[in-house]
Amino acid sequence: MKLTMKVFIVDDSNLIRERLAALIHELEMVELVGQAEDAPDGLKAIRELRPDVVILDVRMPGGNGIQLLETLKQEAVAPVVIILTGFPYPQYRQRCLALGAEYFLNKTIEFEKLSDILKQLSAQAEAESGCSIAEPLS
Repeated sequence: MKLTMKVFIVDDSNLIRERLAALIHELEMVELVGQAEDAPDGLKAIRELRPDVVILDVRMPGGNGIQLLETLKQEAVAPVVIILTGFPYPQYRQRCLALGAEYFLNKTIEFEKLSDILKQLSAQAEAESGCSIAEPLS
């Protein structure tokens, strides 16, 4: 059975959300299930939609991606989190990775890596015989 990997975007930049949506639209077996421009709306929608992958910015209105990451990683089934930020400071990178982010990318020079990362995650999900990628490997 082929799985579609569900992705959710939280970024305050409409342009970035549009670029991400276009990138995701081009990938097989990857579906954009929603997007939000701030942390509170993002958290509410993520809890409702239960995506496999969340792409987060660090700085945004109504909180920040680091706080949202921390909250998401405490959920019973936490999504894979990709931090995509224009503020790639070492202290942000260390904090995000310590809180459980699987990836930390600089949006100005590493944006194109997202396609390969999403393809890899989708292939991993498909190989796991029907398991969601958000479920821990045994």
